[in-house]
Amino acid sequence: MTLSVTNTLTGEREDFEARGDDVLLYVCGLTVSDDAHLGHARLWMHADIMHRWLAYEGYDVHHVENFTDVNEKIAARIGEDDLGDDEADVAEHFVGDVIRDMRGLNLMRAEVYPRVSEHLPEIIDLIETLVERGHAYESNGSVYFDVSTFDDYGKLSNQQVEELEAQGNESERSEKRNPADFALWKAGAVAPETAAEHRDPDLEPLTEPCGQTWESPWGEGRPGWHIECSAMSMTHLDDTIDIHVGGRDLVFPHHENEIAQSEAATGEQFARYWLHVGLLQTEGDKMSSSLGNFFTVTDALDEFGVDVIRTFYLSTAYGSEQTFSEKTVSEAEERWNRLERAYEAAIDACDSPDARTKVEAAGLRETTAELYENVRAAMNDDFNVREAMAELLGLARAVNKHLDEADEYDYRALREAIEAFEAIGGEVFGLSFGDSGEGGDVSVAEDLVQLVLDVREAEREAGNYDRADALRDDLAALGVEVEDSGDGATFRFE
Repeated sequence: MTLSVTNTLTGEREDFEARGDDVLLYVCGLTVSDDAHLGHARLWMHADIMHRWLAYEGYDVHHVENFTDVNEKIAARIGEDDLGDDEADVAEHFVGDVIRDMRGLNLMRAEVYPRVSEHLPEIIDLIETLVERGHAYESNGSVYFDVSTFDDYGKLSNQQVEELEAQGNESERSEKRNPADFALWKAGAVAPETAAEHRDPDLEPLTEPCGQTWESPWGEGRPGWHIECSAMSMTHLDDTIDIHVGGRDLVFPHHENEIAQSEAATGEQFARYWLHVGLLQTEGDKMSSSLGNFFTVTDALDEFGVDVIRTFYLSTAYGSEQTFSEKTVSEAEERWNRLERAYEAAIDACDSPDARTKVEAAGLRETTAELYENVRAAMNDDFNVREAMAELLGLARAVNKHLDEADEYDYRALREAIEAFEAIGGEVFGLSFGDSGEGGDVSVAEDLVQLVLDVREAEREAGNYDRADALRDDLAALGVEVEDSGDGATFRFE
């Protein structure tokens, strides 16, 4: 069965046709201005599943996901807590946290994670091309894209230019020819009043322009938000990519503007398939840093563990909204426990003296054989993880039924079931089957790490900071990440 996807660009379900054995996949990454939450992780997770499935089907996936490390929201946090005294320091802090969270969620690594701050030459070159081709104009040191020059503007979001509200803040609107024009380059640094829109009102306000600036043909300034993704995608993939993935809340204006500036510059289609992930809801609203109703990835990993979180996301197809609640997480935990218990029971039975060569469990063999076909049908049906996950749970039931009813076990059937758990559950879904049995009792390891941290704290209190730092480095070398806070040190196994 051919993979079909729901393409936001056409509003239709379409058969996916790669241009070859390679798939160029771009994921709209995070603006690193705060801790990542489960709403962000939902996008990461579904992009990860898309990557995993395409690779499982034999494609060579070139996955690029950016970090937006130049943004007014980042500059607004300068001087806050221990985040640093410039925009680059704030961004670096949160980039580190995001990478840690991504590894904690068992995401496949992207081919590259480009940052805006690394791509100013490419961004400026792209803006110059748009100016030269008559699609952009300079105004008071800023540069704006003229939406009236791009006939297809609005084709992704199905909006008409004349009906659009003005883009950008009040200071930009007086500089633009058309209210819908958007900034490619912004003159100067971030104004204090702009930073104030994103700064905690309990903090001291920033009284001077802030944030990084760069020299350009139009004067010193900063790139606009939208231009960055076009420049980074073209730099690391191609002028035309196969799949662009992002949150549904970015269809307009971000993705609409990406299309306009990219295609105006190259004359080529920017992305062939646009796949948008539905929002994560909590108490009826989308999970959002600005609303304060978020559950950070770090806290979720500590409380529930990676497999419960991944199982939670696997209960809902990427294009649908999903609700995060105590009930939905509890259901995910129960499903993961069922899968893990069935997998471990299959291993125990397969390795027991009661596993025989000539015993034949026809039902289990049939379920395992059908699993691959049914999962392929579900995943090729617009990455329908909900139906695919139901098939894996069906395998768990079949394993349990065989073990409950048989005095002697079908070794071959159990071995094939174990391989199916590892191939579909592990390779495709990213669940960690079998990890709980590696390396002994995890609680013992945790106790040993805590003992080392107690020794480290004693060394610090005694003023032996070099020794304390060496202990932390030793733990890091063993895959234990230590984080210090006012409440003491915490740790996580990487």
